[in-house]
Amino acid sequence: MLFKVFYQEDKDVTPRRENTRTMYVEIDAKDKLDGTIKLRTLIAEKTNHQIEFIDLLTDSAAAYEKETTNFELTEL
Repeated sequence: MLFKVFYQEDKDVTPRRENTRTMYVEIDAKDKLDGTIKLRTLIAEKTNHQIEFIDLLTDSAAAYEKETTNFELTEL
């Protein structure tokens, strides 16, 4: 499953909308909830990011993101 994660770089700093970043993460999960829980756990263990939102990308949404953005999978 491919997820798009919206986050702030540092959870110790007050979030500002203009500092929101995105990353794309592919993870093996049974469903959206399982994937979201796994992602939140991985991000908490390996980074200091403040997660704002996690979105499961459909095949068509993933194709669009690959064509229109600087798409790069993040390894956690």
